[in-house]
Amino acid sequence: MPTYIVTLRLPEAYDDEFIALIPRHRDFINRLLNEKIVEFYAINRSRSRGWITMNGDDEAAVQAVVEQFPLYHYLHDVEINELFIFDSTASRFPHISPN
Repeated sequence: MPTYIVTLRLPEAYDDEFIALIPRHRDFINRLLNEKIVEFYAINRSRSRGWITMNGDDEAAVQAVVEQFPLYHYLHDVEINELFIFDSTASRFPHISPN
């Protein structure tokens, strides 16, 4: 299954409605992580940009999942790109300790 990188921008200011959606959004992301649909989810320190790697059949399938994010209507400049290479320490076998 192909892997995609989703890049996005968050709003400059958060209103009460945005803040109220955060727990539901985190629950949704955690479910996607548990189901291995999302590989990693990252928001920068200034809380202005985010990066998500997702597995999906095609770009349309990934877009359909992103549109289900509880915070979707607050996200700007959402881009989805299929990755040619996605390598990480998390996807490698753990080192064996001879203890």
